[in-house]
Amino acid sequence: MKKESGNSGQMAVRELKVRHIQKIQYETVLIMQGGGSLGAYECGVYKGLSRHGIKFDIVAGTSIGAINAGIIAGSKSGEPAKDLEDFWMEMAETVTPPLLPDNLRCIASSSYAAIYGNVKAFAPVWFNIWQGNNGSFVPSDLTYLYDIAPLKNTLQKYIDFSKLNSNNTPRLIVTCTDIKKSEAVCFDSTTEQIDADHLVACAGFPFYGIRWTEKDGRYLWDGALLSNTPLREVIDASPKKDKKVYIVNLFPHVQEDLPQNMIDVWHRARDIMHTDRTDNNVRMSKVISRYLLLMREMHDIISNASLSEDLHERFLKIEKEYHKLADYRGAIIDQITKIERSEDVHYILEDADFSAATVKKLIKQGEEDAEKALAKTKTKTEKNN
Repeated sequence: MKKESGNSGQMAVRELKVRHIQKIQYETVLIMQGGGSLGAYECGVYKGLSRHGIKFDIVAGTSIGAINAGIIAGSKSGEPAKDLEDFWMEMAETVTPPLLPDNLRCIASSSYAAIYGNVKAFAPVWFNIWQGNNGSFVPSDLTYLYDIAPLKNTLQKYIDFSKLNSNNTPRLIVTCTDIKKSEAVCFDSTTEQIDADHLVACAGFPFYGIRWTEKDGRYLWDGALLSNTPLREVIDASPKKDKKVYIVNLFPHVQEDLPQNMIDVWHRARDIMHTDRTDNNVRMSKVISRYLLLMREMHDIISNASLSEDLHERFLKIEKEYHKLADYRGAIIDQITKIERSEDVHYILEDADFSAATVKKLIKQGEEDAEKALAKTKTKTEKNN
């Protein structure tokens, strides 16, 4: 009997969901994390998703994810997958020998980036040693080691910023951090004209010495300082429509082997800090969605019923509050697909490896993982139906 009761309960919720789907529009959302050169993996993921004809209503991200999202939303050629790959191949450095083993290539490329920067993205301050007070170089006066201005010039080649307006699809949402207030700052293409300064503001990671950006009277750092997976910010910015969400996770959630030395310890700690932590948001969304579906059904029944004058007046009083909850804050995450990068070997500076061989490898890995994730989602959907 308990089993029958459970099945009937599931059928009731499914019936309510069908009715809900008939009333509510969906948005398909792509969310991309920050992770330096690992952003090339996100390029591969987007290529894989595009190959299946998936169109996004919203692309969102922080740090390098915001850069990738900006190129997708404002693709100058109208072929975002191509522009994104071209951007990453231009970002790739060709000094590091491609035939080096992965670990040595990572060390060589990250060391090169630390000393010489990346001509397409960030320039070290010591290239202009005469900085500081009275024309002398004063390291204690520096608030950054790398200037991100070169990235703005590179973005001009791939983004038509005039596209990033309220009429553009996909909608662009990017996040950064207000240094003074410790608050998330969200830039949304439906409410403001986003330019290169907005995008680079999202990528000023202080622990790697990247310069902050002053924009609209605020001093801004990388959004990853508060959240490396800006799902909550997307829901807050677009609360009316339900969501089908694709999340790219650059930092492995699970690592079976324990760290063997301090370098491994720092690497794993970094992964834990930046990995996707939206599971709780998704669980809460599923619980809330059941309440909302039932609340909508109850509202429809009451609104069509013959009520006494007293009950009708009480109904009218709660009507406004009902619409606030159900319509204006009632977005449901109906489906979530996670594409997660895995690691065979762990390198602490893997996110600073811009070597051409590594960039190509990450793009290919992203494409393959996107295919696997889509196949898994399709199987799960067929099983549930």
